[in-house]
Amino acid sequence: MKAIRYYAYGSPDVLRMEDVDVPPIGADDVLVRVRAAAVNPLDWHFLRGLPYVVRPNSGFRSPRFAGIGGELAGVVEQVGSDVTAFQPGDEVFGGRGGNLDAHGGAFAEYAVVSPKGMLAAKPAGMTFEQAAAVPIAAVSALQALRDRAKVQSGQTVLVNGAAGGVGTFTVQLAKAFGAEVTGVCGAGNVELVRSLGADEVIDYTTQDFTRCGRRFDVVVDNAANRSIAEVGRVLTPKGVHVGVGLASSGKWFGPVSRPLGMAVRNPFVSRRLVPFLGANSSADLAVLRELIEDGKVAPAVDRTYSLAEVADAMRYVGTGHARAKVVITV
Repeated sequence: MKAIRYYAYGSPDVLRMEDVDVPPIGADDVLVRVRAAAVNPLDWHFLRGLPYVVRPNSGFRSPRFAGIGGELAGVVEQVGSDVTAFQPGDEVFGGRGGNLDAHGGAFAEYAVVSPKGMLAAKPAGMTFEQAAAVPIAAVSALQALRDRAKVQSGQTVLVNGAAGGVGTFTVQLAKAFGAEVTGVCGAGNVELVRSLGADEVIDYTTQDFTRCGRRFDVVVDNAANRSIAEVGRVLTPKGVHVGVGLASSGKWFGPVSRPLGMAVRNPFVSRRLVPFLGANSSADLAVLRELIEDGKVAPAVDRTYSLAEVADAMRYVGTGHARAKVVITV
């Protein structure tokens, strides 16, 4: 099979497309014929081996696993002897963050999803490219709003970084939960965020959302481009600040620096500071499938690339200017 591999950390130039064996499966595994995959910021971090906090998982001196790519959509090719939820021919979507470990990554013609990952039936009527754009970003948005912020109908929610992969789902899910939603994004993405259902959109190039004169019950911060104190200015006295924290480029802690900072400050402020990292959940993926089939949530795809163009796709995501999701067709 064709697969993207890398054997040293670095720029997208280290990526190679190779002919490799189809990965074997264990008793609990599912082999998926990949039809589409999506590029995530986590893939960028694993590619570079930065921040260094990822290396206990990815490998200290060089990548522990050559495969890359963390989410996919495709058709079940084979199931392990202990698998009862899926059978060959099922159309599925899922994966896991960063890479698929020893099974190889999603940027390949075949990938194995293990019990540590997440997998669900693909939403009816959705293309594989659309489905591949859902799992990690949408599950993160769902968990941030439902489990961490505990958003209720009638509350006010501000989404900073509303045009990104997690942000586009956060806007839609907050509306589905009955919240009044304000999205923050750049000028070129205002119409996109408005089309997702945002009641108000703030263009950060012309307006500082931390000085907008409003207070919000919940801020979901996907951009981490303002200090915790600045975000606190727009929270109600008992408001909740959920920090997904993807913007920091520090070599040691990078995207986890914001959650760490929030955890340290939380005991000393009246507002609730919630550091957040998404977790794999097949059950949550099934919840999202229902919301998609009900027309309440839909993925937004920025660009698509072929498997041979994964390096170009990674370069684009690495610029930090990709909006919504970037998808690989296989």
